[in-house]
Amino acid sequence: MRSIVQALAALSRGATRRLPAAVDGPGRPRRMLLAAAMSIGLSGALGVSTAWSAWSDETWIATWSAGPHAGDDFATGFKQFSAQTTLRQIVRVSSGGTAVRVRLSNEFGSQPLVIGAAHVGLRSSDIGVVAGSDRTLTFGGASSVTIPAGAPALSDPVVLNVPALSDLAVSLYLPNATTGTTRHYFGLQTNYLSQNGDYTGMLIPPKMSTVQSYFFLTAVDVLRVSGASAVAVLGDSITDGYPTAADRNQRWTNVLAERLQAANIPVGVANTGISANRVLRNVTGPSALSRFDRDVLAQAGLKYVIVLQGINDIGLGALASSEPVTASQLISGYRLLIARAHQKGVRIFGATLPPFEGAGYYSTEGEGKRQAVNNWIRTSGEYDGVIDFDLALRDPARPSRLRGLYDSGDRLHPNEAGYRKMGESVPLQLFN
Repeated sequence: MRSIVQALAALSRGATRRLPAAVDGPGRPRRMLLAAAMSIGLSGALGVSTAWSAWSDETWIATWSAGPHAGDDFATGFKQFSAQTTLRQIVRVSSGGTAVRVRLSNEFGSQPLVIGAAHVGLRSSDIGVVAGSDRTLTFGGASSVTIPAGAPALSDPVVLNVPALSDLAVSLYLPNATTGTTRHYFGLQTNYLSQNGDYTGMLIPPKMSTVQSYFFLTAVDVLRVSGASAVAVLGDSITDGYPTAADRNQRWTNVLAERLQAANIPVGVANTGISANRVLRNVTGPSALSRFDRDVLAQAGLKYVIVLQGINDIGLGALASSEPVTASQLISGYRLLIARAHQKGVRIFGATLPPFEGAGYYSTEGEGKRQAVNNWIRTSGEYDGVIDFDLALRDPARPSRLRGLYDSGDRLHPNEAGYRKMGESVPLQLFN
């Protein structure tokens, strides 16, 4: 019985013979319904991988993600790309695998998004791709794809040995003038633009300019042995990694990924944090309640969810008289997330909200709400596990304030030492 990687390799050589039937038990074959997909070189990758998973020893898991939001969030206007632009975007994967696929999105666009060509490869350094690692991405067997407004697109899988904690380069060719309507603003990663041509397959294309956001790229999956899974992290700027420096991969989720790999725990980490995001209201990006299915539950191989969100509901909500949020309302929001995760058979962990005394939107009333929420997270037993970031980061002499060692300077966001402390404080026994 062949693995998915062997089948993909055969397809890439033009093989079109029928795959062997799966077997539920002695003498009971299961039809695979893959002949049509194979005849066009693996069209409909999502359906194919679902069917194959019934008999193979491998599974798809999310290894990287960026929560999408409207392209003009945080900015005065949408990013504009001229016709014939190649966009090369760099992602740091968490878990490695033997094949890869990517998810693109036009979910905030009002017009169709045309991707003229797409490639993926191992990043060497800067804009470069490792020789021999470049792969052409297809979508339903085609080398280009037009993504309707409001829709995502999942590429067909390609065979590529992706090491854990390595960098991938995902290159997209935009043949038409394109508006960056679907974006992840605080990418904290140098990504590259090349004008006047399709350079997606070039190892070192001409570098014209850079940008630190992600556009249209929302997830990367890898193929792993059976038993691997993914954790999706739902959060705001503290999960997004603000205000760490670009290209350093010092988010607390990066630290968690490093620890999982070191402990040989086969769990990929999908960071879906969006800066300034809230649980209950659609303000900067869709609320956690609005985007939970798309950004979290849709992640490949999902088994676990971590929720670290709510401080913006408390703080920003207090700045507008029409938006005050009570602790009870936040807890009700968390309960809705818990119910939706459990409906899908996913374990969901609650993270306590870190201290914020001294932040621009701090108030004693808000501190009372934070304490009430944290007490519920710790004691209610409604989450499947608790991660106590408040305990890890607070000043022992003044628990309502971040410890100075971990404060970025704004009394709200941790610095790199603080993010490392967060990543190190996640109990790995949760992932069993």
